[in-house]
Amino acid sequence: MLVENTKDTQPSTIVSKTLTEEKRQQEERFRDILLLLQNLFEREDKTVLMVIDCLYDLGLVNFINKKISSRPINELFKSILKLPKPLFKIIALRWVKKNAPLAITKWLYDKVRF
Repeated sequence: MLVENTKDTQPSTIVSKTLTEEKRQQEERFRDILLLLQNLFEREDKTVLMVIDCLYDLGLVNFINKKISSRPINELFKSILKLPKPLFKIIALRWVKKNAPLAITKWLYDKVRF
């Protein structure tokens, strides 16, 4: 009776190979999601700008209402602080394109991880 060398077919070796393969697949999917989101943010400039515009308006109104209680001064500040909006949009768009895809990918990954 011949006894084969079963070094490579031991249960622990098979399990570790399976785990490394699963880990590799997870990392590959993580990169795929990141690339898809980066592509989305590059293609959809106008949509991202519209979202930034809405967030700026909401944040501006909420911030001024919280900090300034006098009605005439409140309205004055709202009109003055709308002036730097184009500059803010340019800076925010760069930041979003650079940081949002990775942040969203990590957030989504955390949601599906058990």
